[in-house]
Amino acid sequence: MIQPKFVISEKPDTDIREAILRPLLNYNASKVGRTATGSLAIALRHPDTDETIGGLWATSAYNWLFIELLFVPDEFSRRGIGSSLMRQAEQMAISRGHIGIRLDTMNFQAPDFYEKLGYQKFGRLENYPIGYEHIYYFKMLPGNPAQRN
Repeated sequence: MIQPKFVISEKPDTDIREAILRPLLNYNASKVGRTATGSLAIALRHPDTDETIGGLWATSAYNWLFIELLFVPDEFSRRGIGSSLMRQAEQMAISRGHIGIRLDTMNFQAPDFYEKLGYQKFGRLENYPIGYEHIYYFKMLPGNPAQRN
């Protein structure tokens, strides 16, 4: 019986990722159908320099929005900017027909912030990084078809 070779690369080329991703997406599509994917960015620009200093980055897949990055600089924190970024992302997710949003954070970042916005914890990973927790959240969006069942 022929066996594949294992080739380990600590600095892999992006072509390897694509070669793994392409058949995985095809397999997933055979089970749940093709999914619309796409990115969403809401940049925060410094009022004096117009330099991007923070914001929100998210990706869409399988009718969910995944918030990958959210950052508000200290000098602009506690002004409702983070909440505004999240509300705008939620509105974009609704307009894209998504049923929910998911995200993850660490316990030294802002878990209370997400909980105040209605996000529910569904998991945690201890010691990631060592001495801290990685926490996973989701929020179902209003009017989604999954809530009607």
